[in-house]
This record gives sequence, C-alpha cells and structure tokens, in this order.
Amino acid sequence: MGANGTANIRIFGDDFTISGLFLTFVGLNETVMKKAYVFPGQGAQFPGMAKELYGQDARAREMFDRADQILGFDITRIMFEGTDEDLKATKVTQPAIFLHSTILAACTDDFRPDMVAGHSLGEFSALAAAGAMSFDDALRLVAIRASEMQKCCEAVPGTMAAIIGLPDAAVEEACAAVDGLVIAANYNCDGQVVISGEKDAVAEACARLKEAGAKRALPLAVSGAFHSPLMEPARLELGKAIEVTPIVEPVCPVYQNVTAMPETDPEKIKANLLAQLTSPVRWTQSVKAMIADGADTFVELGPGAVLQGLVKRISGAAGAEVTIEGKQ
Repeated sequence: MGANGTANIRIFGDDFTISGLFLTFVGLNETVMKKAYVFPGQGAQFPGMAKELYGQDARAREMFDRADQILGFDITRIMFEGTDEDLKATKVTQPAIFLHSTILAACTDDFRPDMVAGHSLGEFSALAAAGAMSFDDALRLVAIRASEMQKCCEAVPGTMAAIIGLPDAAVEEACAAVDGLVIAANYNCDGQVVISGEKDAVAEACARLKEAGAKRALPLAVSGAFHSPLMEPARLELGKAIEVTPIVEPVCPVYQNVTAMPETDPEKIKANLLAQLTSPVRWTQSVKAMIADGADTFVELGPGAVLQGLVKRISGAAGAEVTIEGKQ
C-alpha cells in the first residue's frame, strides 16, 4: 500500500496490475471539475423578459407576485408588457434583471452550483441564488441600490467609455495620467476595459488611449460614473441597508467583484458588497480564478448572453477549454 493508503492498483490504459486493495489512476487529472453559475448585470434587460418562465412555473408566479408587493409597484407588468424605454428606468432595470435571474435559479431543479459570480448588479443575484441572503432581503437591497444610484447620477454627473484592444495596465496608466477623476471600472475580458469618472476626464483618457493604440474608445450611453468614487453618496446609503441585512454562509463560494476571490465568510461577503459600488468589477480576474479552481462549465442564468461571450473570450485567452451555456 502506498504512503497515502490509496495506491495499490495501478491502471495504464487498458492494462492493469494488482498489488493491493485500493486504486490509483495514473496520469489522470486529480482536479474535480465544477459547474459555475454566472449572473448578468444592468443592460441585459429586454421587453417580455421572464414572461415564459412566469407562465410555466407556479413557483415563479408566487415569487413575482411577492416582488410586486415588496417593491410597491407592478414590475411584473413592466417586464412582460413594457417597452425598451420603460425598462431603461433604473428603478425598473435593476430589480427586473435580479428577479429574472434569481427566480430562474429557484425554478431550476438541478441548480447545484459549485461556485457563483455576478457582474455588478448580478452579484446580488448570485448571493441570493447561493443562499447568502433571502430573496426578499436581496430584492430590497437591489431596489435601494437602484434608487440611490439614480440620485447620485443626477447630483454628480459622470460617464463611462469602453476601451478595446489594450492591456489592462495601459488603460490604468492612461487614467492615472489624467488631471481629473477617471478609473478602470469594469475589467470585462482581456482587451476590453470600461473606464468611469468625470465627463472631461473620461474624454481626455479616451484621447490618450486612442494615441496609445486602442482599437476603439467608445463612450457609453449611461447616466453616471458607475463603479467609481463618484458613486460614494450611493455607497453610503446602500451601506446602511447592507449593514442591517442578515448575510449567512452561502452553499458555495461566491467570487466577488471587488476581490475576484472565492468568499464564503459572511463578514467578508458583507465588506466586499459594501465596497462594490465605488470599486472596479474584476470580471476577467473572477472568471480566470474560477477556471483555476476547477470550473469547466459556465451557465449564465438570466436575460441576454453577454456573460457567455465574455467567458468565451476570457477562457480562450487563458487557453482553457470550458463548456458555456445559457438559460433564460
């Protein structure tokens, strides 16, 4: 018997020799492969979202009806019958995407995640789906988040821009050289970073990045400088609600935006959630960490397919072969 007590039958291809009672598989990868569920953020909404789910599952109908009561308005009707313009209102967009994702997870009978992550708003969906907070509590937080972000956008003008075709470090260096507030805010995939900050500072950073060789520096049609220090007033108000919200150990690690590391400790989860609004979304780093920790299948739950595309690019750049699926 081997030193670890498990190494006395050795198997080589189709041949094997027996020298004891236990098995060792020679040359096989010892890493247990895992399924990662990922949850989309703002921008994934579309008219009619989750309507089919509502019609097919009584559990979904019950959760949507409860959501209408918690929010104090008929978000279900807006999701199913509203226009693109109706769904763009921040107080609708964020809860709508959260509801689509978390109710879909609750109605997926084989939802047994080994790990989860969500992009920006999607982190709240991931935490609720993994049992770190209740559906009701998470929805209330999302509603507060949406309201406070909208107030912040109106009081503190800002903008964002997507930078394509440069390494992360080059984007960070250009932002640091600008006389004004602009930072790398979303690390979406290799070669795609979104910057965020004051309007003039973002414009200057875009000019510098084009000179540095960016393929594109595309201003985004957003109402504020999300995931930047300009969101500090919203962070403070949301933080008050997060502090009094019960958070428990999730059923699996949650790879959080702020650290791109797996977390299960409720206090660390809460601290990272408190920091999220003014910190970058480290999506590239999160997906790479999940792959390094054994994820070989990624399933996007919720509206759209944006995260499926990002995971494909990130895994391809990392030379990893993964299965990518979506369910909405």
